[in-house]
Amino acid sequence: MLINEIFRSIQGETSFTGLPFVFVRLTGCNLRCSYCDTQYAYEEGNEMSISSIIDKVDSFGLKSVCVTGGEPLSNHNTPVLARELLNRNYTVLVETNGSYDVSVLPEGTIRILDVKCPDSGMSHKMCWQNIAYLAKRDEVKFVLSSRNDYEWASSMITKYHLTEIAHILMLPVYGMIQPSLIASWILEDHINVRLQLQMHKYIWGPETRGV
Repeated sequence: MLINEIFRSIQGETSFTGLPFVFVRLTGCNLRCSYCDTQYAYEEGNEMSISSIIDKVDSFGLKSVCVTGGEPLSNHNTPVLARELLNRNYTVLVETNGSYDVSVLPEGTIRILDVKCPDSGMSHKMCWQNIAYLAKRDEVKFVLSSRNDYEWASSMITKYHLTEIAHILMLPVYGMIQPSLIASWILEDHINVRLQLQMHKYIWGPETRGV
């Protein structure tokens, strides 16, 4: 597998925010979001076997792993990696951009489905059939750049009854929109979603890698 980086940090997103995690970042992504903060993962990486990846993960002494990218499901071995980690009693999150079939992930994986809003320039790439594969433990993430993104995300939440299916997260693009605006919109509209900030960027800054 082509791996960009493996590191230990505090989880900055999802409902696991604040907890220590090992992150396995795969190289390569089929999308080009306007606000992408991991462009270095488009091509940079080194080949690693699944056993060597797991050895590296084991070395950190934690039991929670987030497999991310890039886009992890662009690699056909990601479900195998997730299964091996689950077999070793890891809590396994796979953060995917929503354009690949998430049903390939083994039972027990927590799917973090990043639904691309219009301002990302990639909303037309979403595989909406993935909604049928989500479970209550899974999470749907909307990254917002504008009021237009918020309204679009709200309409998708209503259309697909997402709050009845999984945990719903809304995040502002760091430095592009004030979190207080999104908070006020959520409260005004009475929608049952979790507002999130990218905690790692507030701790270490938006340009720091490996966190």
